[in-house]
Amino acid sequence: MRARLIAGNWKLNTTRDEAVALARAVSEAVAEAVASGVRVAVCPPFVSVDAVAQALLGTGVAVGAQDVSAHECGAHTGEVSAAMLASVGAAYVLVGHSERRADHGEDDALVAAKLGRALAAGLMPVLCVGETLGERRAGREAAVVSAQLVGALAGVSAGDATRVVVAYEPVWAIGTGETASPEQAHSMHAHIRTCLGEAFGPDLAAAATILYGGSMTAATAADLLACADIDGGLVGGASLKPADFAAIARAAMR
Repeated sequence: MRARLIAGNWKLNTTRDEAVALARAVSEAVAEAVASGVRVAVCPPFVSVDAVAQALLGTGVAVGAQDVSAHECGAHTGEVSAAMLASVGAAYVLVGHSERRADHGEDDALVAAKLGRALAAGLMPVLCVGETLGERRAGREAAVVSAQLVGALAGVSAGDATRVVVAYEPVWAIGTGETASPEQAHSMHAHIRTCLGEAFGPDLAAAATILYGGSMTAATAADLLACADIDGGLVGGASLKPADFAAIARAAMR
């Protein structure tokens, strides 16, 4: 049975003290889900990763980062390496998030480099893929997502691929008021699993954890998580509200 993961992306929110308080509130709220076997992680801003990791020790809630450098070390001002993240307690890291692709021009080659650094440092990368509204209206959503997967996973061994989580982000359904139906979401998740099977074989594809990242809320989580190929969620705004985030995590309980 595939692992279920609910990951919260706090984006550009919370000071260090606020992040610690939120982490503690979240850990209490999701305790039932964690005890049932649901994996839960939160991704605070860089400046709070270490403090949040310390606050969550012993709770079963993991910590992730929102981005990682494509460089190992050196003269790269403002960058944060995978080894640095691992050293302060991060277990997961987002790579290729739609906002990084849109706001910072990240392409598949850069995402692949970041993913490789994360794997080398022992982190579990959460690879984000997804199409824009224009791409979906043009009927190109499957081709776009396939290209992002192939590009980001180029050179990754089958062994390392077992540590990669994929998050499907329908960019057109994030913060726009648009909503992807469970049928639309499940169709793309099934497509992603097929792509993984073509690249790494059916066993890896069957075991891969694929998250839905299109503005999952407490109200929509149950229907989305009832879909056979949706294994969890990458949660944005709702992850800043412990009660809502806990409701999503409970929806992932089997």
